[in-house]
Amino acid sequence: MTDIFVTEFILLGLTQDPLRQKIVFVIFLIFYMGTVVGNTLIFVTIKSSRTLGSPMYFFLFYLSIADSCFSTSTAPRLIVDALSAKKIISYNECMTQVFGLHLFGCMEIFVLILMAVDRYVAICKPLSYPTIMSRQVCITLIVLAWRGSFIHSTAQMILALRLPFCGPNLIDHYCCDLQPLLKLAFCSSGFMILIISYIVILHSLRNHSAEGRKKALSTCTSHIIVVILFFGPCIFIYTRPPTTSPMDKTVAVFYTIGTPFLNPLIYTLRNAEVKNAMRKLWHGKIISENKG
Repeated sequence: MTDIFVTEFILLGLTQDPLRQKIVFVIFLIFYMGTVVGNTLIFVTIKSSRTLGSPMYFFLFYLSIADSCFSTSTAPRLIVDALSAKKIISYNECMTQVFGLHLFGCMEIFVLILMAVDRYVAICKPLSYPTIMSRQVCITLIVLAWRGSFIHSTAQMILALRLPFCGPNLIDHYCCDLQPLLKLAFCSSGFMILIISYIVILHSLRNHSAEGRKKALSTCTSHIIVVILFFGPCIFIYTRPPTTSPMDKTVAVFYTIGTPFLNPLIYTLRNAEVKNAMRKLWHGKIISENKG
């Protein structure tokens, strides 16, 4: 008997209950719109503002892009499927989703590492900071991050394409994803690099003035919160056995949709420079419109 190659999959989603599906639709539509608007506001502000030209904001610009794209790789499908009777996703669309998830998820990890490196150099080597973190160096690092993300996601695609999809086509999840050892190793190593970086930074703050410590801690606290929100659920998902439970899906929703939604809030509410730049940008636009 010849096996039939699967050409489409059926996603079971977060719930099968019709009322809960409507609630899922409303909640995640709000979350996704908030993610897109919040991250767009951040990268438009950074691009338009002359005061946000430091490497930290250069990397924050790309983190916002990665957040928006990372959420877009799963949220629209989840929102549409919440109102669909049959949640069917084609084989090609499923593979594209796997590629997008890993490309932008990996890019987010790389950018978080670069932001930690930037803070380390700024706090521990302030005199050499302009030379070490020059514009050219930052651009090179971002290009390398994109290349590394592409290589990682391509490896995931190769693994996925080699899997024999000849049996049941039901996926007990709201998106297509893999749980390979490679993803766990990448998440864990990235998390360890970040934790070590912040331990070194916090240790070096002993030699700074009280005002310097306060400013550095304010910046680092935002980064640490984002790192924990992203890596905590990510590591939880990939250290569990390869079976999907309701808890797994809840945690996956948090780091694929919840974290990109929260990141703009964390970086704006705790950052006076970004808030002031946003006020100036939109105040200037209102004045220009009134003059027009």
